[in-house]
Parts: sequence; structure tokens; C-alpha cells
Amino acid sequence: MITRVNERTHTPHGPLSEALGRAVPFVGGLTEHAVVAYWPGLDSYTLDDEQATWTAKQWAEHLEDPLLEHPFAASPQDDRRAIFHLDARLHPDDRELSRAEWTEAAHRLARAADIETPGDTNGCHWIAVQGKPGRLDLIANLIRLDGTWQRQPADLLRRLSDEARLIEEDLRLTPPRTATPQQGSIQKAPTASTQFARVLAQFANEQDGPLATVRGLVEHTAHRIAHQPGAASADTAHRLELIAHRLYGIQQDLQAAATRLNAPPPPRTAVPAPPAVQAATRQPR
Repeated sequence: MITRVNERTHTPHGPLSEALGRAVPFVGGLTEHAVVAYWPGLDSYTLDDEQATWTAKQWAEHLEDPLLEHPFAASPQDDRRAIFHLDARLHPDDRELSRAEWTEAAHRLARAADIETPGDTNGCHWIAVQGKPGRLDLIANLIRLDGTWQRQPADLLRRLSDEARLIEEDLRLTPPRTATPQQGSIQKAPTASTQFARVLAQFANEQDGPLATVRGLVEHTAHRIAHQPGAASADTAHRLELIAHRLYGIQQDLQAAATRLNAPPPPRTAVPAPPAVQAATRQPR
């Protein structure tokens, strides 16, 4: 099972259309098995089995509701792109999972992403769609019911990967990269430049790199201090914003250095032989 976190969006229509393979809205309700899991709080104010008759447009409106109810809610970086989209794909050779197995996988991935917390009544609206063979799409609104922004773990990608490995083991699925090298084949060892490039790329990673985590904390602190009374607070917030900007510049420089280290060496050009050598190699007349 391979998990991928997509770029956040302002509305759920794009992610939902991608999950279903057709545009939203469309005529008719979703099949009973299309939505395999959703925010547990939905059961508290809907009728039994009502979710099976919802259209894709209604599900999109459900995901979009927190954006309309809390028009000023934003991330610590003042970002209103609150729609989180995660997709998980099975190995082509995996068996077809049952609805209960897809549901279990969806809830486990939602908990790993801090989208669902058991017992949290003010959590995120989210649904999990199984609209394509061997694929699960989890779509959530990071604006909670109390108007706050749901912060996700800094090591989100690692947690999702670890949970995917556990799901593979529990459901007896095929783990990634299980193919063994053919007999007699030799795997080329990574060069020192490649290893250094990987280290630099990890530092510069925008999703879960250490610099991105530090920058996020600095930006969050600047945002909080800016709302404190006094000129000193405004000056401190401005200085912190400059620090965050420099950290972002460092990330870009590290990524550029990693790219240069991974670049293939320039092709060698043939060097013509000196005149003396050419004369020595001439054939007699």
C-alpha cells in the first residue's frame, strides 16, 4: 500500500472528482459501497442509512460546511486551503478488499493523520471514498467544528507509511519493493554525491523536514505574538517573520545543492591528439 498526500485545496470538489473519476456534481446518489468511512459524529444527526443515498454534491457540501461556518479560520500560516486529500493505492497483485477491510484501513489512516481522534466531538469532517479499483481516497476539512485548525504531525509522511506497513501485515497485502534482483544482476552502489544529496534533500523537505518544522513553529509564534498589545510585540513578530523567511531561503538553497549533486556529469569531449602523435601514426605512402 502506497500512501500519497496531495496538495491542499480550497474546496473538496477537485479531490472528490479525482476519487470518483467523474466531475462533481453528477446526477444520482453514490452507490452504497462508494463511501466506506466518514466522520463518526455524522451518525448523531442523520437518519439510519441516510448516507447511502447522498449524492456526491451533498458529500462535497458536508465537507465544505466548516469553511462556511468559520469564514475567518485559517492555518498558523494564514492559509485557507483546508481540504486535505490522501490517497492510498494497493499493489496490482493484491486481492480485492471487502468493504469492512476498506473501512478499517480508512479509519486507521485517518487516525495516523490526526484527522480522527476517538472521543473528539469537535473533530474534522472527513470521508473515505473507494471509487476506483485498488484505491482509497481520504478527504477531510482541517477546520474543526469549534473553528480551530487541526494541526497535523510534523512526521505525517512517516506515520502514514508506518501505518500502511501495519495494514499490509494485518490484511496480508503486498508490501512495496518486494521484487528481488535477478540472478547475476549487480546493483550499483550509491555514490558519495548521491548520499550527500539525500541528506540535504531530507533537511530541505517541505513536508516533514526539520527546517520546515522549525519554520512552522517560528511562523506560529510570530502569528500569536502579533496579536499581543504593545509595539514591542509587533516588532518581535516582524523579526520572527524575517527569521522564518531566511529559513525558507535556506531550504531552497539546500534543495538546489541536492539537485546539483544528483545531476549527471557533463559528457566528455574527445581531445584531438597532438600533432607529433598524428605524424607518428600516419601510414607511409
